[in-house]
Amino acid sequence: MHCRRCLPQAGTGWKRLKGLDPKMQVDVLLGPGSSFVLKRILHMNRTWCFLTPPLRAFVRHQGGYLGGPSQPTSPQLSQMALKNVATSEAIEKHKKYLADWFRQQPNEERQFGPSFSLDTAHVDPVIRESSLEEILKPSPEMTVQNQLQAPLSDIIGLPNLFDVDACGRQVKNVVLYGTVGTGKSTLIKKMVMDWCHGRLPRFELLVPFSCEDLSQSSVPISLRRLITKKYLHLREVVPTLGSTNLKVLFILNGLDRLNLDFRLAHTELCCDPNEPVLPSAIVVNLLRKYMMPEASIIVTTRPSAVRRIPSKFVGRYVEVCGFSNTNLQKLYFQMRLSQPDCSGASGPATAEESRERDNLVEMLSRNLERHNQIAAACFLPSYCWLVCTTLHFLYFTKSVPPAQTLTGIYTSFLRLNFSGEVLDSTDPSNISMMKYVAKTVGKLAYEGVMSRQTSFLEEDLRRCFEVEMKVESELNLLNVFRSDVFRFFLTPCVQPGKEHTFVFTIPAMQEYLAALYVVLGEKKTLTQRVGKEVSEVIGKVSEDVAVVLSIVSKFLPLRILPLLFNLIKIFPRYFSRFSSKDRDTIAHTMAVEMFKEEDYFNDDVLDQINSSILGVEGPMRHPDEASDDEVFELFPIFMGGLLSRRNRAILDQLGCSIKNLAAFEIAKAMKKTVIRNSRKGLPPSELMDYLFFLHEFQNERFTAEAIQSLRTINLSSVKMTPLKCSVLASVVGTTSHEVEELNLASCHLDVNSLRTLFPVFLRCKRLHLQLNSLGPEACMEIRDLLLHEKCMVSTLRLADNPVTEQGARYLAEAIAGNSSLSHLSLLHTSLGNQGVEVISQHLAQNKHLRELDVAYNSVTDEAALALVEEAKRHTTLEKVHLYFNDISEEGKQALHELRKDRDGVKVLVFLTMGADVSDYWAIILNVVQKNLPIWDRERVQQHLGLLLKDLECSRRQTANPWKKAKFMRVENEVKRMLGKIQQGTL
Repeated sequence: MHCRRCLPQAGTGWKRLKGLDPKMQVDVLLGPGSSFVLKRILHMNRTWCFLTPPLRAFVRHQGGYLGGPSQPTSPQLSQMALKNVATSEAIEKHKKYLADWFRQQPNEERQFGPSFSLDTAHVDPVIRESSLEEILKPSPEMTVQNQLQAPLSDIIGLPNLFDVDACGRQVKNVVLYGTVGTGKSTLIKKMVMDWCHGRLPRFELLVPFSCEDLSQSSVPISLRRLITKKYLHLREVVPTLGSTNLKVLFILNGLDRLNLDFRLAHTELCCDPNEPVLPSAIVVNLLRKYMMPEASIIVTTRPSAVRRIPSKFVGRYVEVCGFSNTNLQKLYFQMRLSQPDCSGASGPATAEESRERDNLVEMLSRNLERHNQIAAACFLPSYCWLVCTTLHFLYFTKSVPPAQTLTGIYTSFLRLNFSGEVLDSTDPSNISMMKYVAKTVGKLAYEGVMSRQTSFLEEDLRRCFEVEMKVESELNLLNVFRSDVFRFFLTPCVQPGKEHTFVFTIPAMQEYLAALYVVLGEKKTLTQRVGKEVSEVIGKVSEDVAVVLSIVSKFLPLRILPLLFNLIKIFPRYFSRFSSKDRDTIAHTMAVEMFKEEDYFNDDVLDQINSSILGVEGPMRHPDEASDDEVFELFPIFMGGLLSRRNRAILDQLGCSIKNLAAFEIAKAMKKTVIRNSRKGLPPSELMDYLFFLHEFQNERFTAEAIQSLRTINLSSVKMTPLKCSVLASVVGTTSHEVEELNLASCHLDVNSLRTLFPVFLRCKRLHLQLNSLGPEACMEIRDLLLHEKCMVSTLRLADNPVTEQGARYLAEAIAGNSSLSHLSLLHTSLGNQGVEVISQHLAQNKHLRELDVAYNSVTDEAALALVEEAKRHTTLEKVHLYFNDISEEGKQALHELRKDRDGVKVLVFLTMGADVSDYWAIILNVVQKNLPIWDRERVQQHLGLLLKDLECSRRQTANPWKKAKFMRVENEVKRMLGKIQQGTL
């Protein structure tokens, strides 16, 4: 076979030859005596097709010598032509355009802080020289040692790919292959950027092509037209291709997207860059070295498609091994997480933000050094990206609401790696890779979640992957999956004794795929599958018997088809119910998994993700020690997140469609169960998970109805990171209902947290902010909150915060201007005398305060007396707490006398009230017991000793036996507490 342009062209030289004897024609073309040699060649080959191209080339070159129209050329003239101004400018413009194009990063990368550009910072994955025999031989046993260790002797650098081979032959065609996620595409981008910046001087022109793009065209086109169509600015250079010594490199990225056929009977020979042929034919002839034999070519592909190129057309095989060295992983994390403005702030990073980033990198590095599962996962550069993105999401989310969700991160991660690829372009089913993963790996993940299992044996894999192996095509798909995709999702376990079992690359990926398996409806009964497909067909084609039978026959014996079809015609709605039943099942699964009793009292899911990435501080677990039960709390959260509109749009691009109606009906079916269970009262960490689920769901109407019934929010002791604060503000912000109580005690709040939660605080009646290290700057935010016209806060607890005198000044302003506050606790806030005096001075302007607690603030007699004097004049104030302050016996007596003058004000100073026990003794001791972990124990012992003396003195003064017994009871409680403090058991 040959193209018509490969035949000799009509010209002056050819006309002179036509009149000669054939033997003389050959002698003229090839030299005297060549006709005998030519006859021998023709006798052996019996075809002209192999002789035609060199003959044509020789004729064209000799055309000028024989008087033809073409001009004589020489290497010197060709070099001079290359150096002309127009060509040089065109190539420089090409470099600029390529650099601008390849410098662009996808939206997924830009969302999480600045991405470092490939031309400034990049970590090259390990690449090693391979061979076709090594590719085709059975895979070695999948162990961590085989996966993480690449032979050092075979490693080759990117600039050396086209060096001569072991036999001294110049390499022209290079095949670069690797499994999904190893970094092939990024490596090619880096190669293009290197050429644009002059770091690949071997090539004067680089022309990249996407094979996915080429596969979309079925119209014949010439190579030169194809280049100018993609790169218009090369129109000055294209005419010189093939006729000069221009050193050209073609990049063909993703060859597995093209169906190439190197057989002559299917792909014609063509050596003319101007001849229009199919794009696949251009690629085949370039690789054959039949078209532009002087050009160099690098091809990237997945392992399963390597054999599509005959080995005789490949000069070198190179495998991308990812970050098989943990030092490369550390370098990547160091560069990615240590960006100057990685925190997303508009200005330069503060010293605190820099320390936080450095701490993250240090913790992550220590985790990698342990050679645990995170190092095995980050063998793939894609997972390094996922780790960094998740850390950015956990630590650097400053917006309200967050611009991203955890489900969105994982969905975008899969789009970056799969982008709608089909598993095998040669298979007629054209099943998308992600759809195949959801049906097979998703099934394995779901069964693991249901059985609380995270490691899997070979038998488990075989049961999930080979259950439907009935025809050759299904087995071929499985083989492609094993060679190209398997290691992306499953990796050998690093736990001692389990080296031959497999786990998911990152634990959360198991829960994501299990959720995808359920939400896509892959977990269906036979009847549900038949009912859904048949009801859809009935709706489209009415009573088309052939279509209905073709679907139903896949599942049911032929003998019952007539009966079934009659039922369908009579009761079509009956079968449509199976679809809604499937959605009810999904909704039930989500609700049940979310409120599983055995998952209670675990850390919230965000903390679990954090610890899985950064490791757990402290001693490592002994190998023989039993591991904790897996929690799998992300599973229902991911199911909710997958139903959000944004994630459904991305999944649709990946070939995994979830219809709007299905999402709506699942939400409707789930609503009652979720709201009913949420009213039971959840532990703080579980409540945070519930809020996180509502945020991931991204359904404002559903969230509003679920939150409407949540009047008390107790998140005490949950570390409220910026992300969690944003989630809380986002979820509660879907409604405008009043919140009876919000407990954020001991939640590591700071000033930024208060600003994020400001809209929520306005609607709270009882607000608990104790034990949060809130200083004067935070008091400014609290002042603005209390002075806001819409503020509804009636109880505010700021105990055990470093408010100090300066913070007291801001709070005093708030007390004077607030009209909602009735109870204010400033217990143990370092107010001192001056802070209490400032509050006393502003107290007269307040008309609503009923209780004020300034206990344990180093207050002395004068400040305490002034406060109580002001409290006596206050119209609504009923109770003042002054215990555990530095008040003398004389001061206590004076306070007692002041209190007698007005019975309405109760002053809590000590455990006695004259000759009786104070009604508030239990309150005081309870406060002491709660705050012992953070209070100065020596000072507490001192105060308890004084209280004990007061009790003993008062007991001796009374003659009433009932009162003596009451004193004895309180004394015993104080002695018991003192004894436990001294023993260190309290």
